[in-house]
Amino acid sequence: MPAAEQPPEHAGVALALRGVDKAFGSGSRAVRALRQLDISVPAGTITGLFGPDGAGKTTLLRLAAALLRPDAGSVTVFGMDTVEQASGIPRHIGYMPQRFGLYDELSVQENLDLYADLQGLAPASRPQRFADLLRLTALGPFGRRRAGALSGGMRQKLGLACALLRQPRLLLLDEPTVGVDPISRRELWDIITDLRASGTTVLVSTAYLDEARWCDHLLLLRQGQVLAQGSPEAFQAPLRGRCHLVRSTRLGRRRLQLDLQRRPGVVDALLQGDEVRVVLESTAQPVESGESWVAREPLFEDAFVAALRKLAPPDPAPAPVPGPAPVPAPGPVPGAGSGVDMGGTPATQPVVIEVRALRRQFGDFVAVRDIDFQVRRGEVFGLLGANGAGKSTTFRMLCGLLRPTSGALRVAGEDMRSASASARRRIGYVAQRFALYANLSVAQNLEFFASAYGLRGARRRQRLRWARDEFELGGFAGTSAADLAQGYRQRLALACALMHEPDVLFLDEPTSGVDPLARREFWQRINSLAEQGVTVLVTTHFMDEAEYCDRLALMSQGEILASASPPEIRRLARGAGQPEPDMDEAFVALVQAHEAALRRA
Repeated sequence: MPAAEQPPEHAGVALALRGVDKAFGSGSRAVRALRQLDISVPAGTITGLFGPDGAGKTTLLRLAAALLRPDAGSVTVFGMDTVEQASGIPRHIGYMPQRFGLYDELSVQENLDLYADLQGLAPASRPQRFADLLRLTALGPFGRRRAGALSGGMRQKLGLACALLRQPRLLLLDEPTVGVDPISRRELWDIITDLRASGTTVLVSTAYLDEARWCDHLLLLRQGQVLAQGSPEAFQAPLRGRCHLVRSTRLGRRRLQLDLQRRPGVVDALLQGDEVRVVLESTAQPVESGESWVAREPLFEDAFVAALRKLAPPDPAPAPVPGPAPVPAPGPVPGAGSGVDMGGTPATQPVVIEVRALRRQFGDFVAVRDIDFQVRRGEVFGLLGANGAGKSTTFRMLCGLLRPTSGALRVAGEDMRSASASARRRIGYVAQRFALYANLSVAQNLEFFASAYGLRGARRRQRLRWARDEFELGGFAGTSAADLAQGYRQRLALACALMHEPDVLFLDEPTSGVDPLARREFWQRINSLAEQGVTVLVTTHFMDEAEYCDRLALMSQGEILASASPPEIRRLARGAGQPEPDMDEAFVALVQAHEAALRRA
């Protein structure tokens, strides 16, 4: 792990923070977002800003945009102080916050017109600038489309175009790729790298650790301070000889992962297809019988997790379930104990979700086109697809939130076309935006969901106590859901979804915006549920999370173009240019090949 080294000053500095403090609130309720922060962003580079929830990333970006004043220290943009010369800063920067304020009822062109007015762009320069940005973002054919009718990736491109109207020297991007599919992410990064080539300096925060590969310089923040900074190579080099893929002939992949997590010297253990990617404290390998260990090159994610775990080891695991290692136990599950192996669901397990010739049309538009698949008890099944592929529509039909146009759909033995209400009593659901009541406290949310699921008397009290203890929410009982950190909001959403001990759990982008350590904790809980026999269906844009699934259905243009295990999906995408594609590369290759075939037809 590199020390907090400073980038070379001779290259020029676009942004500098010196001794910066920033707190919110006052007295005992004050929260220090940044603490004596010293950083420099080299001009003409892409600098990636990484850190767990609450690290101070958004505060840093808002200070750089002169939207906040530091409590102490100084912030300068190309040598201009953001307090003393605040009025001059906007001419030099573009800023795209997490939720960029597009106007859904306005068209793409009307949004550009509005932001050009707000930013004082000279009328004479607008036609050429609009043309340049529409070409850069590939939004030219969609100038008349309402912003509200754009896909997630296209909306992000439009937000980026609005931030680029005045050709900024410094572009500040706050998680611009959260919630968009891998193809859209790559398109956004193509735009960002083109901007660097034209001389724009970019500071971008992101929750996707693999995006470090497109950055020149990385900043790792924790609790408002710089934990480390340097090039991607500087982060990864110290871990060489400490990263391995492990396979076992004795244990299935999930049991192997849990077994590795408890061994001394193991920093991280992450599922990767049929194997487990392990990061060690040293080069000494804690090998046990029946295992093969193969060295792998370190990734930035390995360095990121190793740095955070070194400073803040994970909390002790709650009460264990049967198995080789202590894991969070979500409580008794109906039908649990049949010996479902976490390494994969045997074909003898009963079918819990059955989809046959499922179709959904909106007028003349076919969103889902006669798809078929089955999911068995205790299986983790992933629905993947680009924005607009039909996976969200499929997911809503499976949950009983949308009626199919035609086809058969059964969940937990219930026909979702005629008995969706009774089926929902056997379903738990975690929405992408976490369907919690923001004005209610943690305790009130738990009470509400217990009532909604019809829990009464002793069972109600037992499940409420379980939720508080299992998810360590007791200390936040009086805190409103809106004030929880993203990781704890996720815990609360999962606790509410599991309150009635469902047979089936639906997870719709459950880790969007959640930091990597919280994502690992979340998936440890999901693995435990699957081991106990709960059937899990998940949608995600994090391709590394697809590796946790037993099987995947990859959707494109309303169709399932591949349905297989993660290793089989990666094998399907092998080619001369990609002999060993990762899941992200496999997703992009297969979807683009399918779309190209449709265009040729």
